[in-house]
Amino acid sequence: MQNEKITMTFKVSSFRKIPNPFLTEENKNDTSCMYIAICDVLDIPENIPMKTNPREQKLTTNVAKKIKESLIHPLEYNFYLLNRGLLLSAQEVTYNNYSNEVTIVFEDFDVHGNVDGGHTYKTILENRELLNRNEQYVKIEILTGIETIFQNLAAARNTSNQVEDKSIAELEKRFEIIKNVISSESFYNRVFFKENDAGDIDVADILSIINMFNIDRYNNMETFPIQSYSGKKSCIDNYIKAHKEFGDSKENPYVKMKPIMVNIFKLYDEIEKNMNQFYKKKNSSGRYGSVKGTITSKNGNTLKSKFYKNNMEVGSPTGFIYPILGAFRALVKENDQGEYYWYKNPFQILEAIGPDLVETTIERSRTLGNNPQSVGKDNGNWKTLYMTVLLNSMENSGNSEH
Repeated sequence: MQNEKITMTFKVSSFRKIPNPFLTEENKNDTSCMYIAICDVLDIPENIPMKTNPREQKLTTNVAKKIKESLIHPLEYNFYLLNRGLLLSAQEVTYNNYSNEVTIVFEDFDVHGNVDGGHTYKTILENRELLNRNEQYVKIEILTGIETIFQNLAAARNTSNQVEDKSIAELEKRFEIIKNVISSESFYNRVFFKENDAGDIDVADILSIINMFNIDRYNNMETFPIQSYSGKKSCIDNYIKAHKEFGDSKENPYVKMKPIMVNIFKLYDEIEKNMNQFYKKKNSSGRYGSVKGTITSKNGNTLKSKFYKNNMEVGSPTGFIYPILGAFRALVKENDQGEYYWYKNPFQILEAIGPDLVETTIERSRTLGNNPQSVGKDNGNWKTLYMTVLLNSMENSGNSEH
């Protein structure tokens, strides 16, 4: 969603620009860049956009109290060293060497604003009147050109709540439902269920993916699991809440989902690995690797799909994959035994209409400014893809799978 942009200028004590180390002649128009500033807490602006921060800032928590303690005792703490500071996403950053002022432009409030450090920011605003000038400083990291990877950035930089929730859930053995289902799958040992576990597949990703097929929660064409893309923390919370309420009983939607769960992950990989081919079927002269947000194999390194390590020529952003995968919820029903089942074969339907789903997604991205992140959160796109799968299943009476 576009908004009237905000431009703010304020003094900093030091400033450094760190260019993109991967910038080449081929991608010279890439605007991604990092800036680091050290700022007196008295000079921090009060109107930094906060929509981009996934957490609610509660200053009554132990963490918030510790932030305040280190802020208001300047003789005991070097705040800018002990605190992680603020992480901002912005459209544009400039610096005036003569006035030592930085100017930041926030344009799209879905992706520009405070990404991490919300508690620090709010604590500073509420307590800096207790300080004098030059007593405490805060580090500000500003990133530009990260619109297409914003969701990954926000998730990566806001892990502490997720880590805590996942780790506690693992200790309480709440993930046994998932473990039992995927124990025979090749990717099982690559899933990590708590902090510092080995692996490259976060259980938070698994919970986000299976959340899309929770037909107890999303049971019609009016509600769509967009939070699978935009709010992994919510997907973790949903799973834990269901397990606390229903345990391993058939009342738990994730227990109901067990018969279809493995095929959900296989379907994810089928979509991911075939995005390039599907695109070419609708655009014979087009190049999927040139679509904003995709990545291509370089230096002989073959890209691999998320779960089953299938070879891929082009990698796709989750903003494309998630809404397509989520559309196949249209093929899930609950039987008399209280179990979810596919009433049509999802792989056959994907083969039949995959090119249409990809074309719809890419065209939607283009209308939204070539922004995969916006596509992943676009309710209209989720609904259109869902309707495409549903209509195809109604047109083809065969291909049933129970």
